[in-house]
Amino acid sequence: MESEKLQETAFQIILSSGDARTIVHEAFQEMRQGTFEAAQAKLDQANEALVEAHKAQTGLLQEYASGEKIDMEIIMVHAQDHLMTTMTLREVAIEMLALYQRER
Repeated sequence: MESEKLQETAFQIILSSGDARTIVHEAFQEMRQGTFEAAQAKLDQANEALVEAHKAQTGLLQEYASGEKIDMEIIMVHAQDHLMTTMTLREVAIEMLALYQRER
């Protein structure tokens, strides 16, 4: 795989993950305000952005599985880290929403 294509995929993962992370933080704000339906909507929206990041990642994995040689670059390591931490943040936010709702 060409370096340019790998970098493009990495930036797509970073962009979509970054969008999701921003939306999760907006969900936290909704939770603090007690607007739980809005918080859930934000978490659903964040998931949509994560799905887009995951699609980019899956495309890369499919190419690798079909025998395409992929030289790992630091930007892809960063992209994967960004995706995984954002997925974890969303999972924590889901749990926090349940706790906030239980307290009300």
